[in-house]
Amino acid sequence: MLTVGDKFPEFEKKAVVSLEPGKEFKTMKLDDLKNGKWTIFFWWPLDFTFVCPTEISSFNAYFEEFEKRGANLVGASIDSEFVHLAWRNSHPELKGLKFPMVADTSKSLSEELGILEKINKIAYRATYIIDPEGVIQHVSVNSLDVGRNVKEILRLLDAFQTGELTPCDWVPGQATLN
Repeated sequence: MLTVGDKFPEFEKKAVVSLEPGKEFKTMKLDDLKNGKWTIFFWWPLDFTFVCPTEISSFNAYFEEFEKRGANLVGASIDSEFVHLAWRNSHPELKGLKFPMVADTSKSLSEELGILEKINKIAYRATYIIDPEGVIQHVSVNSLDVGRNVKEILRLLDAFQTGELTPCDWVPGQATLN
């Protein structure tokens, strides 16, 4: 599995970026994310499941918080862009997503990251915090059944962006270590 200090892999994948007819899809590349910003790239196992929409809608609820911190937010699974679009159109909490849903149908990116579950070959719930140079600064991976805490991901992003040493349980506004 790629980890802290590794470069996030180059990729070129279709993504759902809108529900507006004719503007639903875009081809995304890693270069699109190398825009001087941090990137939160998170994976869910499959569309049309139970835990996944709770996470996706939570990330969306905090979209402006990521934006305030100068961070790209990108979601992905191994489903196709057409399945992503159908899910967004049919699930009330996913219709207003503000971030792209990347389709890794070939599983090449999830395989390169090392986050494919061994038996069914679906992606684990992986979260990457990537610095503006494309280097992974944080990775966490949950099993298929347990959702993430988006507030903790924001806290981690805040800590990385200080450029300082942060103690255990640090929160924004507290002193960093000298």
